[in-house]
Amino acid sequence: MDSIIKRLIGENTSCDFKEFLERKQFKSWLKSVSAFANGLGGSLFFGVNDDGEVVGLSDIKSDTEFISDKIKNIIDPIPDFELKTYQTEDGKNILELRVLSGSMTPYYFVNSGSRIAFVRMGDESVVANAHQLSGLVLKGRNVTYDSLSTEYTLKEMSFDALAKTYEKQTGSLFQEKLLRSFSLITDKGFLTNAGVLFSDQCPYRHSSLYCTRWTGIHKDDAKDSREYQGNLLLLLDAGEQFVDLHNLKGWVKLPNRRLNTPDYSHRAVFEALVNAFIHRDYSELGSEVHIDIYDDRLVIYSPGGMFDGTLIQDRDLDDVSSKRRNPILADVFAQLDFMEKRGSGLRKIYNETAKLPGFTEAKEPRFRSQATSFYTELLNNNYRNQTNDPVNDPVNDSVNDPVKSFTLLQKDLISLLKETPTMTRPELCERLNVSLATIRRAIAQLKELNIIERIGSDKAGYWKVKPGVDK
Repeated sequence: MDSIIKRLIGENTSCDFKEFLERKQFKSWLKSVSAFANGLGGSLFFGVNDDGEVVGLSDIKSDTEFISDKIKNIIDPIPDFELKTYQTEDGKNILELRVLSGSMTPYYFVNSGSRIAFVRMGDESVVANAHQLSGLVLKGRNVTYDSLSTEYTLKEMSFDALAKTYEKQTGSLFQEKLLRSFSLITDKGFLTNAGVLFSDQCPYRHSSLYCTRWTGIHKDDAKDSREYQGNLLLLLDAGEQFVDLHNLKGWVKLPNRRLNTPDYSHRAVFEALVNAFIHRDYSELGSEVHIDIYDDRLVIYSPGGMFDGTLIQDRDLDDVSSKRRNPILADVFAQLDFMEKRGSGLRKIYNETAKLPGFTEAKEPRFRSQATSFYTELLNNNYRNQTNDPVNDPVNDSVNDPVKSFTLLQKDLISLLKETPTMTRPELCERLNVSLATIRRAIAQLKELNIIERIGSDKAGYWKVKPGVDK
């Protein structure tokens, strides 16, 4: 990859490469313009192939004029964009089309009678589904789902659970005026969607929680299955109680005693549930938050992907934006001291899990998202697979001879680290064409097996591979 492209990519949240400018099939790149404007912004680089190699443009002035003209005539409303040219050392020309994140969403591709809004999902620009389009409309109106007014009035609803929780958490008396300051009711006395979700009588069917304890590690027979419906505080408490009921105790052997340890960190589960209720897409009717407990893991599912359209498995937990789909719900939970405002929930889940006795990096929480879903997976800290788990099975021969259990990815990773010990995780992602989350898991597994270790800091250190390990 050319050095100038590496630098330009580093300055962008998202980008696409185009070897040349498609003049007849202009939808192939204009859809990215729509998606970037509807999301966090991004850049298209013309004159660069899919491998990041510069091939150059022959008539950059004409291409610039064509791009500008098409955006102004095809994208509605017209987004803010910039066109910049660059030249490599060998004289090849590159054209960057930088599209800024827009505030007048949705930005549509309009042509031949069609009117389509695109959104960014991972590294692709895809057609916005009904829920995403609804969210873009709200964003363009500068409102969120939880701030929308309903037909319910304060006379029809009570907030005893909220008042009791507030007084317990803050030590202060709950007064009715707080409902307005929390934006749970409007100036005209109508409840907002957030107000309905916190009310004692919450009638929303999609404000539900499904909990299941499965037999084994797959969805087969259910040992325990329960459904809860009601306000968010009731659901949060019900979720905690269900997990506590099935949160068994194991033990870790210490030099002079045995230390009892739960399968899951109570606080990590609490943080994960709060995260699910706050960030879920409540406009997606017919879908609920789920807790699924298996022998080896606990999975919390929440409707709605990342609010900014990215995939959490491709993000660094310390670099996740604090953009919130439901800011009113988040603010109320923050007032109750159930969460922090600075968007550190996922890191908190990791840190709380890491406090469990006997915790290893192989047991770190996993997060993954899709366009309409978010999953938090907590691994059972006491689970030991009795069949074919080289990390967790203490009697498996592969623990004594871990080379036998190496995956192809692990072998490639070892080879790269032996070749270039100073290689960073992002560089490994690029070389191996996998996500950062995948690299982290592979490194954690190899460190657990004492195959590799990190010497020094992340910035100035290097990787050391165990002597005698074959590539």
